[in-house]
This record gives sequence, C-alpha cells and structure tokens, in this order.
Amino acid sequence: MIGADDIPVIPRGVRMQFDRVRDRWVLLAPERTVALDEIGRAILSEIDGARSFGQITAGLAARYAAPEDQIAADSRGFLGALVERRFIEVRK
Repeated sequence: MIGADDIPVIPRGVRMQFDRVRDRWVLLAPERTVALDEIGRAILSEIDGARSFGQITAGLAARYAAPEDQIAADSRGFLGALVERRFIEVRK
C-alpha cells in the first residue's frame, strides 16, 4: 500500500502518451499498454519523482475541489494496481 510519504515514480521505459489511433491517453511500457481515462491521466501527470503521494493528492484535491481523503483513496487504488503491474515504482 502506498503511504502519504512515499514517492511514486514512473520508471525508465514507461511513458504516458497520446495514442492517435485510439484517440486517448495511454501508459506505455515494453510490450504493455494501459488505456487512461481523465482521472488516471490527472493522477499520472502529477508524478514527478520528487513529490510524495500526500503532496500529489493534496494538490489534486485543491485543483478539483474534492475531499482529500476521497482523492487519496481513489489514487491509492489506481497507483497500487499500476505498482503491481510494474508500471509505477514507489520510493519509501
């Protein structure tokens, strides 16, 4: 589980890109692709390898005027699934 002080990182070889064929944003890794919705793209666009998960979710909550605990829960689930599939790494 991702903690508030953990720093999510998009590892080398993984990138977010607009797929013109599918007309949507995707997360690309070697021989793997994940289609992103607006929420997934918003979360991933905040990952810079420097800010903690808590800082990222606080920023998203402020930007979208949403409860921070709800943003954190949703983001934790989304990023947790990406960690399991090795699209995202977490630095403690």
